[in-house]
Amino acid sequence: MFKIIFFGTSDFAIPALENLVADKRFEIVGIVTQPNRPVGRHAILTAPPVRNIALTLTTKAKVHIPIMQPERLKDETFRKWIEEVGPFCDAFVVISYGKLLPQWLLDIPKKGVVNLHGSFLPRWRGASPIQAAIAAGDKITGVTIMKIDAKMDHGPILAIAEEIIQPTDTSESLHDRLSVLGGDILPGILYEYLSDTIQPQEQDHPFATTCGILTRNDGKLNPLKTATELERLIRAYRPWPETWIEKDGKRLKILTARIAADVPSKKSGEIFTQNNLLYLACAGGTVLELLTVQPEGKKKVDAAGYLIGARRLLV
Repeated sequence: MFKIIFFGTSDFAIPALENLVADKRFEIVGIVTQPNRPVGRHAILTAPPVRNIALTLTTKAKVHIPIMQPERLKDETFRKWIEEVGPFCDAFVVISYGKLLPQWLLDIPKKGVVNLHGSFLPRWRGASPIQAAIAAGDKITGVTIMKIDAKMDHGPILAIAEEIIQPTDTSESLHDRLSVLGGDILPGILYEYLSDTIQPQEQDHPFATTCGILTRNDGKLNPLKTATELERLIRAYRPWPETWIEKDGKRLKILTARIAADVPSKKSGEIFTQNNLLYLACAGGTVLELLTVQPEGKKKVDAAGYLIGARRLLV
């Protein structure tokens, strides 16, 4: 039985954690996740998804697994614990933890630190690979199981599993499929690696692409892009950071849209109506039909509801 410590925070890590806990080939001797954080308008202190599922899993399995939530990895209590327990571990597993692990921590387990990343490495190294793949119009993405080294998503690869990006995928729908895919293949690949059945293979570094941490401002749509490019961004940035344009000095969120055909275009960036439908003129004479929008400070509405509200303001 191989001993591991699991690092994870978001719900992307949950299928893998569930499968590892259920797999008798592994003993999870600790779970490390982010501290509870204030969430929402009322700043309610909320535990990360991995902590919640870890408590459920350990209760169901009637086992005790320490759950650590250090604010900083160099916190004295955490560092003392992991330096005592870690050297007896065969590996650490890191999935969507939210922090880079320092070299001193990478050096602790016997066979290093294994990571599950939501892209087809070396394409889309970084913090937002799922959004980047959709926004770029990639046809195929996947999950990569790799060993972590000192550079971001740079380490040698243990396995890759492909996933086709559907024309209607949002980052949410693709995220969920990749999460399950990764969770399904991780235990077997981890076991083979720890058993010396497979060896890590160097990435093809010259073909690497990168993506960064997204902010709300990244969601501002640039009408100098084509309708195809903007439609992909709208799907890529749903449900976060969401996409928007400025109209009358306020933000108008564009939640869903589709490429319009046979609609005469106007000046790029102009919102216009035709046959009671709502459109955004884009670059190259292309047009987006806006299906669901949300005016600043109001609830989301379909195009018909938005147009009714706009007419009322003109009365």
